[in-house]
This record gives sequence, C-alpha cells and structure tokens, in this order.
Amino acid sequence: MKPRYLSLIPAPPAGFETGPVGKRELLSGIVVLLAPDREAACALLPDFCARVEGIVVTFGAPAVEQLGPLLWHVSLPREAVDQGTPLLQIAREAIDRASQFRNAARVATLAQERLVAEQAMRSEDYQRVTNALHDQVALLAESENKLQTILDSVDACIYLKDDRYRYLFANRAVRLLLGREAPGIIGLDDSEFFDPATAEEIRKNDARVFENGETLIAEETNTIQGSGKTITFRSTKIPLVDGEGRIYALCGISTDITPLKEREAHLQYLAHYDMLTALPNRVLLADRLNLAMMQARRRGQLLAVAYLDLDGFKVVNDRYGHGIGDQFLVALAGRLKQMLREGDTFARLGGDEFIAVLPDLPDSAAGIPLLTRLLATAAEPVQLGELTLGVTASLGATFYPQADEVDADQLLRQADQAMYQAKLAGKNRFHLFDTEKDRSARGMHESLEHIRLALGARQFVLHYQPKVNMRSGEIIGVEALIRWQHPQRGLLPPGVFLPVIENHAMAVDLGEWVIDTVLAQIEAWQDACLEMPVSVNVCARHLLHPTFSPRLFELLALHPAIPPDRLEIEILETSALEDLAQVSRVIDECRSHGVRFSLDDFGTGYSPLSYLKRLPVDQIKLDRSFVNDMVVDPDDLTILDGVISLATAFDLQVIAEGVESPKAWNRRNTAACCCNWGVSSARGMKLPSPCRATS
Repeated sequence: MKPRYLSLIPAPPAGFETGPVGKRELLSGIVVLLAPDREAACALLPDFCARVEGIVVTFGAPAVEQLGPLLWHVSLPREAVDQGTPLLQIAREAIDRASQFRNAARVATLAQERLVAEQAMRSEDYQRVTNALHDQVALLAESENKLQTILDSVDACIYLKDDRYRYLFANRAVRLLLGREAPGIIGLDDSEFFDPATAEEIRKNDARVFENGETLIAEETNTIQGSGKTITFRSTKIPLVDGEGRIYALCGISTDITPLKEREAHLQYLAHYDMLTALPNRVLLADRLNLAMMQARRRGQLLAVAYLDLDGFKVVNDRYGHGIGDQFLVALAGRLKQMLREGDTFARLGGDEFIAVLPDLPDSAAGIPLLTRLLATAAEPVQLGELTLGVTASLGATFYPQADEVDADQLLRQADQAMYQAKLAGKNRFHLFDTEKDRSARGMHESLEHIRLALGARQFVLHYQPKVNMRSGEIIGVEALIRWQHPQRGLLPPGVFLPVIENHAMAVDLGEWVIDTVLAQIEAWQDACLEMPVSVNVCARHLLHPTFSPRLFELLALHPAIPPDRLEIEILETSALEDLAQVSRVIDECRSHGVRFSLDDFGTGYSPLSYLKRLPVDQIKLDRSFVNDMVVDPDDLTILDGVISLATAFDLQVIAEGVESPKAWNRRNTAACCCNWGVSSARGMKLPSPCRATS
C-alpha cells in the first residue's frame, strides 16, 4: 500500500497534499504528515495516536522518536525540508523501515499474542489439571478414609508386608491384637510381636508367597509376646504384583478360628469319649483295637479282648435311682481303669458294659491273671457317701490272632458270646471263647448257604431203590433217595447234607421239593403204564410243620391223575416220639386223603410196642441192625419174629431193611417176613431221564 503525504503548512514541498487533515485522513492507511512542529501534530491526534501508522515530519534539530506503536516523529532542519525531493526519499526510506519494523512488530505482536494465548491456555490446562488433581486427591483421601473405616470394621486381621517381611499396613484388628497403634507396627517384622517359634513359622509361610508367587491358605497358631496368649488363625496370603511382574508386597487376611478349633476339639472329645465315665467309647475303641491287632501281628504276641458286664447293677439303679447309679459307674470305671496296665485300653460300650483290650501277652495263660483281677476289682464295694454298694461282673474273653482271620467286630462278638456263657454258668466268673466250636458253627452256616444255593440251582436229584417181595420176587414199590450232584465234589450221599438242615427251616423246603418231584415221577410212570408206589422220607421238623398237611394236599391237587395211595410217607420212630399226639393227628389227616404212612427204623427209638396201636401207620420198617445180627445172634431172630407177629396182629406190613446175603434172606423167609429190600436186591438208581417237578 502507497503512503499518503499530507501537509499542515502552506506551500509544502512537491508531492504533499494540502487541505484539512482530520481523523479520517490519518486513519486511511500509511501517512506522512508534514507539521510545523511536534505540538501541532500531537494536538491533531491525541485520542487515536496509537492507531495511526506512519511518520510525522517537523522542522527542528534532527531527531527521531516513537509516538505510537506504528507512528514515528522525525525532526529535520528547514533546509532539508525545502529541498523537497530528498525529503520524499527520506520519508519513503523511513516508511520502508517503519514498514519493516511494523512487520517485525506485527510478527512480534502475533508471537507475543500467541505466546500469551498459549500461556493462557496452558495456565487454564494447568489450572484444570491442578483442580482435577486436587479433586482426585480429595477423592482418594475420602476413599482411603472409607477404606480405612471398612478395613477397621472387619473382625479379621488385614495387613500388608513388603518383601523384607515388614508391615506396610495394619487394620484395627491387627492393632488390637498386637496392642499397638499403626506407627508402632509399620516398618517392623513379626519377631517384634510374636514368640520366636511363631515368628519363624509366619516367615516360612510369607516366604512361600514371595518366592513362589502362590496364594497361601494355612492355619497359623500364634503366641503373642508378653501376654503369652495363643490364637489360631486361618490365614490367606496373596502376592501383590507390579506392572513389571515383580512381587513387591503381600496382602494377608487372618481370621481368628480359636473358638471353632475349641468346638472341634470338644466335638472330637464327644465323638471318642463316654460323657459319663470319660472312658473311650465305641469309636475310639474300634481305632485302638484295630491298632492293637496290627501290633499283635507285627510283634508275634497275643491280644486279649475282654467283655465285662456288671451283675446286679439294675438293682442299684432301681433301688437308689439313676443318679446314684451313674456315680457308682464313674467310681467303678475309674477303679477298673487304674487296675489295668499303661498300654491297655478300657472302654465303655454303654449301660454297664465295658471292654478291656489287653495287648502284648506272650500266651493266653498270661491273660488269665488280668481277667481274674478285673473280676476281683469289679466285686470290691464302692463307697458313695454313707452308701456302700457292691456288684459282681461276668466276663467273656477271646484272643487274637486266631487260626482263621477275624476282624475287630468279630472279636467283640466273640467276647460278648463268651460273657453270655459266663452269666449262664452262674455269673461272677469269666469264660474263654471256644474258637473251634465257633469254627464248626460257621462251617454249619456256610453249609446251609451252599445247600440253599444248590436247591435254587436244581443240583439235587432222586435215585430210586426197589422194594422186593421176598416170597414172589416181585417189585412192589420203590423208595426215593435224595442225592446232591455237587458241581465240584460229584455225587454226594444224604449223610453229607441232611444232618446240616435237620433242625433248620430249609428241611421243609427240601422236603417239599422231594414230594413234588416224586409226584411228577409217579405221573410219568403212570403215563407209561407203570403203576409204582413210591415212599418218601420226611423228617420230624417237616412233618410237624403247621403247613405240612395243607401243602401236601396242594401238591396232590397238582397231579389229580395220581391215586394218593401211590405216595407213602416214611417217618422215623424217633421223630414220632417227639410229639406222639401231634404226629398221630397229622397221619390221620393225611391218611383220610389216601396217603400211606410207614414207621421207619423201628426198634431204634426204644418205644413201647404199644405205640404201634397209637400210631395209625400202614407198615413198619425194621432197622437193619436186627437184620444184620440175626444170622449170628438167635435173640435178634426171636425179636424179629415177635415184631412180625405183633405187626400181623395189627394188620401192618413189615419191611426188613438191608438184605446183604442169601443166608440172611433165607432166615428172613423162615421168619415169614413178607417184604425185603436192600443192596442184594438192587441199589438205588437214577432214572435215565429224570422227571422234573411241575411246581
């Protein structure tokens, strides 16, 4: 932009405009104003001097001064002004320099403004950041206070430790535990607060957290220095990791579980000890007995188990009440326990029953003095105030190890059984368990179980032995003989298994199976046009069972084509003598349905011959002992003749068992024996195709 040259003096040099000069002209751009003096120029622009850009030229000694940010005053001699052209040149140069200065000033001003603006902005950011920091600090302080309040209100001990095991933080519970405020805790380790053993244990647990980086959960029992108070804590210790993965501290939370441990100990005591006598109860007895058995096996020594039951304690309870009875038990239990050796166990099962476990015996004889002392101690009077009370005891004992392996429960049962025998024998004594007798009883039980399984598996079979008329040689019937087709032992005779079930309910089941099978066989023979009566042996237990007659009639009803007299029931003379009246009633009831009966092994029961009149049987079978001795003993032949005559008088058929030689056969024929059967006639035989029962 070109400058504008204005003059306030008349006849200015060439190039200057003359005329009125006002604010408008002065602010229209860059101006060069020629004024008579400085005061005249300043009077013209007092209010907007700072807004005028240009040069004010006056007459005077040479000088230059700044009137405003972009306005300069130049004083020149009159001669220089009169020259004209040089003045314009000077003005232009001054304007150029002013313009340069102006530009520089503008740049500086802009820079200054920008700097000021940036400083202002930075100042605002700083203030904003400062305010935010202040707010955060206030929030953190508030949060810290809240956190401190929360942590202090927790019952558990919460603390922080650095990697040198020194406390960084401790909540109120820790401070109360240690009896110090935070300044007396922070920076110290556990050796300052706990006994050496506790401090060492805590440090070991802390080291696992720092060294392995694991979260540790452990029970710690701590003893406080000074007070000596011991507290059990369940502690959880967590590693704290910084951004570089380094463990810089641990946070621990320890909860006081001392009351819980005390309750556990009390419950443990209740679970293992009798509340009245403080003796071991069944649970602890089982543990100690098993341990004693293991030690007996390892040491090669005997162990005695004694079962003691008081005689007459019920009288004490009934006469003096349960309170006195309990006091008596406590006193007597303490006395019996003191009498035993240090390694013995004396336990109470309940009521007035006690168990003594006596280990480390070289032999069974070494246990007898201990059992005797137990009985003697139990019989000593007990003084309760003014009362003097006394009882005796019955004691059963067993020893371990035994020939057969037994467990702890079996030993207790053996001792209990022996104690019962001592009571039966008169009380106030001991009885030793008979392992051989027990083994026999267990063998009987096992045999019963095997027979039961064999019956279910259809392992029993029937063989049939003929009955022969000695006069005509005709087969007049057969007898069913039971056998056991054992899968391992082969064919077993009845003497192996029938005595086992003789007094057991299984005799009834097996007897019914025999009758059912025989009826099915009779029906099969009848279908083959063979009419063959079959006799079946029935034991006393089966015959006298309330369901014998009804069940027999049910089985007969399943085979309606069979005449009932084809079935003959044989009963032993000794069985008939057990309950003669009942046996007679059963026989009469069955005979009314057509079933025949025979009295087997006649002569072995020493019954009067008059019983033949009272028993409604159809025939008698003489025991083979008469037959076998008849050849060499004339008295047996005389007895045989008498029995046959008597049977003939009662219209009874006679069967002689066991014909073993032709000589005996001939003698028996001479004696007019109508029928005979035995090995010489035919052995019992199994049918080629056995007929199965229908039910």
